[in-house]
Amino acid sequence: MSSTATDTSTCPSELSLASFVLPDSVTDCPYPLRINPHHHDVARASEQWLLEGAQLVEPHVTKFMGLKAGRLCAFSYPNADASHLRVCTDYLNWFFDMDDWLEEFHVDKEFDVNKIWGMRDCSIAAFRDPINFQTDKLGVKMAKSFFGRFIQTGGPRCTERFIHTMDLYFVAMAKQMEDRANGHIPDLTTYIALRRDTSAMRVPFACVEYAARIDLPDEVQAHPVIRGMEEASNDFSSWTNDIYSYNVEQSRGESHNLVVVLMHHRGISLQGAVDYAGALCKGAIQRFEENRAMLLSWGEEIDQQVAIYSRRSPRLDS
Repeated sequence: MSSTATDTSTCPSELSLASFVLPDSVTDCPYPLRINPHHHDVARASEQWLLEGAQLVEPHVTKFMGLKAGRLCAFSYPNADASHLRVCTDYLNWFFDMDDWLEEFHVDKEFDVNKIWGMRDCSIAAFRDPINFQTDKLGVKMAKSFFGRFIQTGGPRCTERFIHTMDLYFVAMAKQMEDRANGHIPDLTTYIALRRDTSAMRVPFACVEYAARIDLPDEVQAHPVIRGMEEASNDFSSWTNDIYSYNVEQSRGESHNLVVVLMHHRGISLQGAVDYAGALCKGAIQRFEENRAMLLSWGEEIDQQVAIYSRRSPRLDS
């Protein structure tokens, strides 16, 4: 099953329209869809938490409510209890709002990377000490709120992985902003590596551990097979997002998109790039399963944790 989208490119004197066919990203994804039974109450509570904490006003309220992050979290963590699902949902709502805020640093084609570094410094400090770190920034106060609850039951290793991967996100976002300011389109290999961090999809892997109340040893989490599964899940999520958000992103001159990268460096048409990206997404699913079939044994206790972790890689086997 595929659908048609419209490419809308704005020019100084005209509006050009071009249609392209989206790849079928559903049929090739064989995993059953399950939703957390606490999703409704948790989603409503988290939305209220974000609206009050971020002090959103229109049109931002309508945009935020349309994201339905609570539903996404309920699909990603179907077995979490209500309190752990709430923390994960608060994180995702906070992240979406913060990510949009970072996008607003583009004003009249002037890019202030220092604002990203400032947000990074405050956020990481809040994660390191959510109880005692003091700030007047609304977004950072909210980070203190959800992460103060995260560390109450989160293991020390998954807590550190959450902080580290959030740091990777901020660093990658600064690089993305520099590329955009310079009109630079990275090659495919460079883009894939950077996209794994700008997507922030590494962070939910720590949330998988938190929600399941497991804490994988560092040597297990760093094993090439585990990393291969994570990268495949990350790539699938990031690249499908690139395909479906291409029209919005190209309309505002965004070059950090898989479709744009393929068109620019491979010299192919829009439809050719979309088809190529769809094939890469299909390959990511295959890589995930190939790595899962190669899982090792680390002993009964760790194997049980790995089994939970490998079943819950966000957005792929969910």
